[in-house]
Amino acid sequence: MPYRAWFSCVAGCPGEHPLSQVIYRCPSCAGLLEVVHDEAALRRRSPAAWMRVFDERFLRTSWPYGSGVWGKKEWVQPMISADNVVSLFEGGSNLFWAERYGAQLGVSDLWIKQCGTSHTGSFKDLGMTVLVSTVKQMRADGAPIRAVACASTGDTSAALAAYGAAAGIPVIVLLPANKITAAQLVQPIANGAIVCSLDTDFDGCMKVVQRLTDTDRGDSGIYLANSMNSLRVEGQKTISLEIVQQFDWEVPDWVLVPGGNLGNVSAIAKGFMEMKRLGLISTPPRLVCCQAEHANPLFLAYERARAAGREMTLDDFEAVRARPTLASAIQIGDPVSLPKAVKALVDTGGIVLQASEAQLANASARADRTGLFTCPHTGVALACLEQLIERGTIGAEDRVVVVSTAHGLKFTEFKAGYHERRLGFESEYANTPVSITGDPEQAIGELHRLLDQRGD
Repeated sequence: MPYRAWFSCVAGCPGEHPLSQVIYRCPSCAGLLEVVHDEAALRRRSPAAWMRVFDERFLRTSWPYGSGVWGKKEWVQPMISADNVVSLFEGGSNLFWAERYGAQLGVSDLWIKQCGTSHTGSFKDLGMTVLVSTVKQMRADGAPIRAVACASTGDTSAALAAYGAAAGIPVIVLLPANKITAAQLVQPIANGAIVCSLDTDFDGCMKVVQRLTDTDRGDSGIYLANSMNSLRVEGQKTISLEIVQQFDWEVPDWVLVPGGNLGNVSAIAKGFMEMKRLGLISTPPRLVCCQAEHANPLFLAYERARAAGREMTLDDFEAVRARPTLASAIQIGDPVSLPKAVKALVDTGGIVLQASEAQLANASARADRTGLFTCPHTGVALACLEQLIERGTIGAEDRVVVVSTAHGLKFTEFKAGYHERRLGFESEYANTPVSITGDPEQAIGELHRLLDQRGD
């Protein structure tokens, strides 16, 4: 194969580890690993040639390149055969021009990258196709992998269960009891996963799954599918490539990303920085990592560094006990991908903001009034966007992309609670059904009165 990639320590320890090796941390320092590509080989094709190849493949039917992820196969996972790719046509999601919403906020060039329109309804599909495809290749090559496992707040489990089912690989998912929506719970159940509800939070589930898949405790044959496995990052970084591609290879000024376990913001930064090194772009956009106020350890670290007048470092970080939040998928107090996220924000001149429960819910509802249907995690990013516009940090002419991480239909309880005013704060954009008579004349009169009352 003309292209290759390997695992390498993010802290710089020497050594290359094959992507087919069951390894999650650096054997020297126990730090996180990342996938490193042979960029000298990638440079043998010019930036213009890469753009042409990616454009020719985008959403076409030639297997497996029609996938938004596998259309960038050489940049993602070049070392598996097409026969072992497990794809459910992930990626290629709409970059929606939020014209009405942007006009309300005072920005004309606002876009929503709708990653929630993927197969299982979240951006997690982008990483899971890479991980499960690699496991399928490993099994085909004789690796004794019995099952793939993850801890999840909902969306990761849905993606892993679907891709595992498509590949015929057993899946185990560990979920925190009573902390995910019914729609999220039913997805791995329907796809035949072994679903376990643990009396703990996500951080507790992570401890269990790390013990379950710990290579130091013997070969359990169970492979870890959480984002500390950097194969996931390789799929998720294609969000960056798609955004630039959909702008005809122009770079936006800002990209806002909800942040919980911090794998996505790390992945998106990695995509932009690789494009810069390989000459497809000259500079990355500024990233904004958006956290819920009830689960905000990275925001607190960022604020400590800002108060000291310097860039954020790992020494600024302290884990927190995440409190319940409407943005349940990012209710994480000790994020696994912290080192990568800190580097991502430093590399892109990024910032970290937080949003209260009322802010995230009202921002989500306000955007919905303009044709969107956003999950609460996207609401966190939208609330941070509104703050940056109000402060003048984001200007009226800036091109801004908000990454929407999941489909709103996974969070109908959140939507219903908001519009029924049951969330414990003022629902500024609540819209409740109106009971009217069945008499045609009276009904028509009432409907005209309601239209006049709305004034829009």
